[in-house]
Order: sequence, then structure tokens, then C-alpha cells
Amino acid sequence: MSKIVNGDMTISGNGKVILYTTKDQRHQLDVVLDGDTAWLSQKQIAELYQVAANTVSHHINQIYRDGELAREATVRHYRVTQNESNREVTRPIEFYNLEMILAIGYRVRSPRGVEFRQWATERLQEYIVKGFTLDDERLKGNNPLTDHFDELLARVRDIRASEQRVYLRLKDIFSLAEDYRPDDQDVKVFFATMQNKMHFAATGKTAAQIVAERANAGEPNMGLTSWKGQEIRKADVTIAKNYLNLREIDILNRIVVMFLDHAELKIIQRELIYTKEWEDILDKFLASNEVLVLEGAGKVSHNAARQIAETEYDSFAQKRRAAKEKEAESRYLDDLQNTVKLVENKRKKR
Repeated sequence: MSKIVNGDMTISGNGKVILYTTKDQRHQLDVVLDGDTAWLSQKQIAELYQVAANTVSHHINQIYRDGELAREATVRHYRVTQNESNREVTRPIEFYNLEMILAIGYRVRSPRGVEFRQWATERLQEYIVKGFTLDDERLKGNNPLTDHFDELLARVRDIRASEQRVYLRLKDIFSLAEDYRPDDQDVKVFFATMQNKMHFAATGKTAAQIVAERANAGEPNMGLTSWKGQEIRKADVTIAKNYLNLREIDILNRIVVMFLDHAELKIIQRELIYTKEWEDILDKFLASNEVLVLEGAGKVSHNAARQIAETEYDSFAQKRRAAKEKEAESRYLDDLQNTVKLVENKRKKR
């Protein structure tokens, strides 16, 4: 077994990672795991795709020439100690990261390269059609070296707790109530109530309170911690979840997902439930999980919070616009000065 050293850090080369499963079900390679990516030498990449090392070298050079990848971002040097003619020899060897490994896979002409592209196309097709692709065996814990299961759970919780997803799920749940009517406003009313109670359980404040208290034109990003797009828009500042910190978001997402599971279990068990009972079910669920339970609608109305947030946004947007104009003016003056210097230098050369 080779010993691979990066600076003063020794990295074990005995972690087997399967980039893709070949038809023989046996293809594994020892790889270097460093910087949340895999690193392989040219020799290992050649072994992976069953081609000659000079073929790999050709594709690497072509990829750099095409500008598909940048050399400085994809190459790392490791000192590799290995046995050569019954003696240990240490040499610096170039290793290439996962981006380069995959890029080469799309170029090599070999049976194994074909297998790789078939595998990659299946994964890409699954992603485009379903919106996700999963390595089930790895997520079951069969590859602890690359275990991102907790990250996956957090992302799924965030998706399930999104407003659109929760509303659609609640609509499905309400449709199974004994007294459900398609044109009823009960779903919308309960959704608003649920949002308020969930935010209160996670933060001790209603959604309207969070918006009214945290919207501040004088704070960086107006006090928001998340928003859609590159710039904050007026629609972003009236959403309470956009002001929550990471801990609050984590608690909120967990509570929402737990309640959805709780509600779905009741439906699966075919309990006889009327639409008006859902708020009481929610309160009992929150109390059983020992979190704060909101009584009433809260001290700040939705309309009052919206007005506060939009007023703060107007002030924030004005400051942002002024800052942009100042920056543009500064760049213009710099460009003008550079032009003047260029003209003066040309005159001196004459």
C-alpha cells in the first residue's frame, strides 16, 4: 500500500470509493479524500477507465485548452512513497479532483468509458425527471467515508417545511376530513394559524412579531438571513422565515415535518376528523413536544407587520440605490483617470 502525504498531513490510501459501478460489479479504487472531494493520479484515472496513461494526459491537456476546467482548481501535488525495486521511493505526483475525473469520463473511448457515460446519463435523467438522484447504498451507511446522511435529512426537512410544500400537503390532508368542501377557506385559515403557532414554538414570537421586530433598514441586508434571487426585494421582507437564524430554522423545520408526519399518521389510521378539530390537534401536538403553544393570534397583526417591513424596505432600497450610484461614480472617475494617464503616456512617448 502506498503512503500519500500532503504537506505534514498523512492521508490514508485505503478508503475505497466507487465512483460508479461497472458491469463486473468489482471496480474499486483507493482514492485520496481531501477537501470534500476525491483525488486520483493519472495512473489511477487510466485504471478507472481502462485506457493508457498517455490518453488520460491528452484529455487533461485538451480540457485545460478548452477552458472547461482551470488547472489551479483541479490539481494538487502529493508526495507518494512506494516500493520500487525493493526500496522505498518518495516522489511528488499530480492528483486530479473529481471534476477532472468526471470530465475525462465524458471523453475517453473505451468500454469502461461507455459504462461511465451510461451510468452518468441515468443519474442525470433521474435528476431532471424527479428533481433528485440518490445513492441508496451509501446513504444506508455502507460507505462511512462519504456519509452525508445528516445533510440530506436537513435538506429534505427544509424542502418539506417550505410554505408551498406544506400548504399542498395540508390541502391533501384536509381533503380527507369528513366535512371538507373544495371551496372552503378552512385550509387557508388553518395554514396561517399553523404558521403563527410554528414560528412561536420555534422562536417565542409570532410570524408578524418577527417581521415587525427584525425588519431594520439600518442592519446589513435589512436583518434578513435568506431571500430569493441576488438582491432583496419587497416580497422578501414580509416573510418571517427570512429573518430566522440557523438554529431557529432548524427547530422550525423539525417541528413542521414532525407535525406533517403526525397528521399523516392520523389519516392513515383512518381517524374520523373534522376540519375544525385540526387546530386543537396542532396545539396538543406542540404541547406533547414541550414547546411553546401560542394562545390567540398574537399581539401584532399581519397588516401592521407588513406595513412596518415595507416602510423599512423603502428606506433600505433608497440607501442601496445611493450606494450603487456612488460606486458607479467612483468607477467612472477611476476609468477617467486611467484614460488621462494613458493619453499622457502616449504623448510623452512621442
